[in-house]
Amino acid sequence: MQINGLENVSPQQLSQEVMRGGKFVIFEYCVSLLIITFKRPSSIYYIRPGEGTFGKSYTFIVLTVLFGWWGFPWGPIYSIASLVTNLGGGKDVTMEVMNTLDGKSGATVLI
Repeated sequence: MQINGLENVSPQQLSQEVMRGGKFVIFEYCVSLLIITFKRPSSIYYIRPGEGTFGKSYTFIVLTVLFGWWGFPWGPIYSIASLVTNLGGGKDVTMEVMNTLDGKSGATVLI
């Protein structure tokens, strides 16, 4: 599993940061080709405590605004849903990621 922003973080440090407000999020983007519309999730991003998500969601917001609206009928529907998710900070997947990391490492990861 690839996680952006998790470079050089030990399991103990990660556990402490998550307890202080760190989280894992995914963003959504939408691309339409007239009669076909795709709504896809991004890779997982690690957001450190106190760090905002807008800088990481910006690319997906622009992609959706430029290319998401053009499919009918799902283009506008998926575009609005993606924008709401991204402008709201992304979809929080911290519990799922921490459970997966805990199972792989054999270490105890506290949340």
